[in-house]
Amino acid sequence: MPPHQSRERLDKFLARFIGAVSRARLQKAIAEGYVQVDGKTVKASHLVTPNEEISVCVPKATPVDILAEEIPLDIMYEDDDLLVVNKAAGMVVHPAFANFSGTLVNALMHHCGKLSSVGGRQRPGIVHRLDKNTSGILVVAKNDLAHQYLSAQFRAKTTQRIYWAICWHHLSEMKGRVETFIDRSPKDRRRMTVQQTGKLAATNYVVLESFHNHSLVELRLETGRTHQIRVHMSYLGHPILGDSDYGGCNRQLGSLSNKDFESAASILAMMPRQALHAKMLGFQHPTKNQPMSFESDLPKDMQAVLDRLHSEKK
Repeated sequence: MPPHQSRERLDKFLARFIGAVSRARLQKAIAEGYVQVDGKTVKASHLVTPNEEISVCVPKATPVDILAEEIPLDIMYEDDDLLVVNKAAGMVVHPAFANFSGTLVNALMHHCGKLSSVGGRQRPGIVHRLDKNTSGILVVAKNDLAHQYLSAQFRAKTTQRIYWAICWHHLSEMKGRVETFIDRSPKDRRRMTVQQTGKLAATNYVVLESFHNHSLVELRLETGRTHQIRVHMSYLGHPILGDSDYGGCNRQLGSLSNKDFESAASILAMMPRQALHAKMLGFQHPTKNQPMSFESDLPKDMQAVLDRLHSEKK
């Protein structure tokens, strides 16, 4: 370790200096004894000290063959270059960690047989992603040319992405723009937080309708960071209904009066996942050179909550 380096967790230190290897793989390598400090095995939490000698031998990741599975898909459009899929909540997009089956990719491999290879062996065809418990529209590339063309549009921010969310409470402004930096939480690597470090994230919002303790909000992404909408709404103090990771569950009930508590608790029980839906997606077709636009209805669980909010509003 360089003499000027301040003390830092071993896994975090290595992740910064070995960019090609994820922190999760480094933690696994440390736990299995492939990393030594001054000739001794240590834990990932070991605080690295200047002048320590660190040796690293990270084993190659073992590729996992993707199983083609006959899983129903809601396909909105398909041609030789791409598919547009309306993903159900609860479906993981691609195999990873404990989810090696039952994913969108498993279903697509059965449906198509072959997808683009640009995203790697575990993410064939996947140009962009949605969280497991976020529903809505995804575009999937069937070949490498289509994948590269679509990815370029996402990077250039020329795609149109509109989400609808049911959030807690009333926003102070009926429309606005949130711009922050987002990075992984130092306390929980599965979550993201607003920090001074990280990547720039920008979200535009418009309140479509206000209810007694909730709001229906339309959100347009300028960037596509992990958990961006969920983090930004929580940052504004209006987390998405049912979002257990970002304060959208029982924590919100504590501020309500006894009169409102029963109704809000009942509505929360109707939404066991974040009430977030990718409602619209627009892009330029990679070979037809024409604009494509798709819009999907709200899924039944979110629509049921809206119906309940409307009934209480009368």
